[in-house]
Amino acid sequence: MKRRNFMQWGIGLGTVMAAGGASLAASTKNAGSLEWRSRTFNAMGTTMAFKAAHADADRVERALDAAVADIRRIEDQMSLFRPDSALSELNRTGVLHRPPADLLAVLQTAQQVSRRSGGAFDVTVQPLWQTFDAAQKQGRLPTIPEIAAARKRVGWRAVDVSTDAIRLTRPGMGITLNGIAQGYAADKVKARFQFMQIDHALIDAGEWASLGQPAHTGDWTLGIADPRDAQRLLTGMAMQGACVATSADDQCAFSPDFAHHHIFDPQTGASPTELSSVTVLAPSGVLADALTKVFFMAGYDRALPLARSWKVDVLVVDKLGRWQASPGVALRRS
Repeated sequence: MKRRNFMQWGIGLGTVMAAGGASLAASTKNAGSLEWRSRTFNAMGTTMAFKAAHADADRVERALDAAVADIRRIEDQMSLFRPDSALSELNRTGVLHRPPADLLAVLQTAQQVSRRSGGAFDVTVQPLWQTFDAAQKQGRLPTIPEIAAARKRVGWRAVDVSTDAIRLTRPGMGITLNGIAQGYAADKVKARFQFMQIDHALIDAGEWASLGQPAHTGDWTLGIADPRDAQRLLTGMAMQGACVATSADDQCAFSPDFAHHHIFDPQTGASPTELSSVTVLAPSGVLADALTKVFFMAGYDRALPLARSWKVDVLVVDKLGRWQASPGVALRRS
């Protein structure tokens, strides 16, 4: 699945947000005097970029090395692009004995979000993606019977998750973690940096996390790209220590009008019709990533009230280009 970043650094890395105070300014001054290092590399179907700082440049380099190694381990477990990954084995055989810890943790979180959202989030939609992808390669959309056949192989309740084994209990099922794994990866890198006493960092693992402040005054601030024009920013948004994830309909579209795309309603097999982009701020990247799909299902009017019930914040853009954000989103108008 093709992915591109919809969260951009607004005016360079760590754009200034019009906010602060004496304590923030003092901390930022310290961040600016540190040794900053960065890494950019391809993983999990996207380009990842980490930027971190510490008084000891060698410590930063070791932390970045460890973070990249963490990503490679996650990729070994969860990538659909690698036929030898643990997830590929599970999809191929229907069972995975003694699942690796990261894969188990992600699937346990996925089950929890699926249960609470009434199935709006469902990692078993892979058969729908395969059906639309196969039809697209033939220059068409799938037929109603083809979609119905794929839907019979979708259902989060048919996945048995335990420390002993993960089992797909219906024939022909398949799991995709493209809607949650990058958020989990951002969490792992953040935890790695904290363990290695890195206090200031910006993490782009396909979804975003941060520590401390950038090298100049203000909060880490991200630009929200127009889903119909990647060069145009709708607004800027301060991270405020939260993790941030975005999903948009043109990350992988199956029709020129973006009516059919990679986000599927598990109940219908179709794509939700109202929204073009959802950005979620949450305490963890794995939750923010998963909830972008839940709010896609909710639609323009229901997304903000639903975000309150999850105790997160959200910014949504509809198909006409209108956008709105919950009160907790600190905006910087472009």
